[in-house]
Amino acid sequence: MSRILCEKCQRPIIACICNFICKIDNPTAVLVLQHPSEVKQTKGTVALLSRSLNHCQVLVGEDFSEHDELNIMLANHQALLLYPSAESEVLSLTKYEFNSTNINHDEKSKQPKLLIILDGTWKKAFRMFMLSSNLQALKQVRLPDTLANNGQYLIRKVAKKNALSSLEACCFALALLDNELGENELDDNQLGDKVLNNMKQSVDCGLYQDLLNKFAQFNQFQLSFRPST
Repeated sequence: MSRILCEKCQRPIIACICNFICKIDNPTAVLVLQHPSEVKQTKGTVALLSRSLNHCQVLVGEDFSEHDELNIMLANHQALLLYPSAESEVLSLTKYEFNSTNINHDEKSKQPKLLIILDGTWKKAFRMFMLSSNLQALKQVRLPDTLANNGQYLIRKVAKKNALSSLEACCFALALLDNELGENELDDNQLGDKVLNNMKQSVDCGLYQDLLNKFAQFNQFQLSFRPST
């Protein structure tokens, strides 16, 4: 017999995530490129992220080089790819320039901003990146180490220590891009202690702190399904 699904989140009633959704009107739009293996992953965080951010879209695939919808979006947005490649730049608290060096600055600066996230294991995200020539052409950015190593993703085993969930990585990046962390005069050396201290107080990510708090509750909710030992 089929399970009864929640009408809103389309998950089984017992695993409904609606209580963890908090609506956020994010100034910088988000596009999640999701590996097919993540679509039905109940421990994944993109379902919660995409239902919470007002400006968030999810596209599923592996090779996006000839993906018409993505290519149209890239042509009509200032896009950054959150991906820690060798060429990536560290996001800071200062206003970030989205414009790619190979695109006319004046024309591109008038277009809406777009942050692109790859959702998959490290191995699968790397494959997505390497297969998609259009993604390789984008300006790539990464989080400061103090944020990248401050993940609270307790419900999935990851290959790298303290790896972030897609939701955490997205919220931290948006907080930096939208100046939600404040104090633009801080340099990258000061960023670490400032962010860590603020996060302990749970008051520092502005628009995105409520969602990070809900994510912590989501973790505990998922852990409740594990058999006790």
